[in-house]
Amino acid sequence: MTNTIAIGIQWGDEGKGKIVDLLAPDVDVVARFQGGPNAGHTLVLGDKKTVLNHIPSGILHEDTLCLIGNGTVVDPKRLVEEMDMLLAAGIPVPERLKIAERCQLILPYHRSLDAAREVAKGKGKIGTTGKGIGPCYEDKTARRGIRLVDLTSDDLDERIDANLEYVNFMLVEYLKAAPVSRAEVDEMLDLARERLLPLAADVPLILQRRIKAGDSILYEGAQGSMLDVDHGTYPFVTSSNTVAGAALAGLGVGPGQVDAVLGICKAYTTRVGAGPFPTELYNAEGMDCPSGKHMAEKGNEFGSTTGRPRRTGWFDGVVVQHAVRINGVTGLAITKMDVLDGLEEVKLCVAYELDGQRLESVPACCKQLGAVKPVYETLPGWSENTFGATSMDQLPANARALLKRIEEVCDCPVTMLSTGPDRKHIIHL
Repeated sequence: MTNTIAIGIQWGDEGKGKIVDLLAPDVDVVARFQGGPNAGHTLVLGDKKTVLNHIPSGILHEDTLCLIGNGTVVDPKRLVEEMDMLLAAGIPVPERLKIAERCQLILPYHRSLDAAREVAKGKGKIGTTGKGIGPCYEDKTARRGIRLVDLTSDDLDERIDANLEYVNFMLVEYLKAAPVSRAEVDEMLDLARERLLPLAADVPLILQRRIKAGDSILYEGAQGSMLDVDHGTYPFVTSSNTVAGAALAGLGVGPGQVDAVLGICKAYTTRVGAGPFPTELYNAEGMDCPSGKHMAEKGNEFGSTTGRPRRTGWFDGVVVQHAVRINGVTGLAITKMDVLDGLEEVKLCVAYELDGQRLESVPACCKQLGAVKPVYETLPGWSENTFGATSMDQLPANARALLKRIEEVCDCPVTMLSTGPDRKHIIHL
């Protein structure tokens, strides 16, 4: 296994957890480089489902070291709950997990500020998970953030007092919300000292030593590329860079230490929260196309972190081609192929139309993207069951034709195909 970055290349929820878990036995280290508990990786082992928010998906493998990088933001309470869930299942988390000492901590006032801002925006809300991710990254950039290593700092109390003074003024005077108490923050800090500080480590040093020793690394992204704060559908994005390049800054490695980029996407498209979605067919607010409803119900499209129903639509080749470009994707891993079983026809968006002009790239302006009309190619569907297929010759000809056309439109080869939630439901190409 080469040193590989594995990322989602739609709007998240592409099935990254399964793919990373599948690849983990063949690597020595799985390292998470951005995002926070707003990301949810669902792993299915037999009849058991495990949802991970912070911890890399490789934690279930005995010989795999898992790293949480400095580019992430960590909620101590949520991470400890996740650790305890795994410990109760017999997974020796402290033996397999290290946390970058430079990672930022999500504290109670970040959550309160996140929730209050969404309420204040009303209909114009972004659709955040309300978990404090944005305010935490904001504090990082403003140089008032609290890192894991800062739990040992002599001036921590002074810095917390200053942060609370600022945040509570915003909450009470501007957002008309309840203030956050010092006791709430201290409780979180004490938990982090007790459970997380013993796992703190110099992650870039660990990675350099592992790479020099010839070990293979899997760099694990969280949200999809279209939620990237620079390259996504701004402002309807997350608060970090989700593209492949963020792995370098978020873990402290160099460009020459990455060999491949695996782009993970569904055989259709989904999105959670607000923002433009050109190929949308179905959502919880009233759009109800039979094909979109088929995808939502058969694909069980509910957010693993929020439980919110996902919006669904046809595969958007313009979006995926955009993601291939900005990430340098070398191979596609397509998930949930089986969800398309039973559809009489399958559509593939190959371009957009805006004001009579054909567009073959994603407009930077969110309003323009919201106004485009998808240009579709219609392919025949299939009635055969592809669930659990493990080789290409088990797929119907029409399914294989769809994959070939996706490769052509996105200018990237398909290297993996998932046909179900279990590890064994996979085709390596």
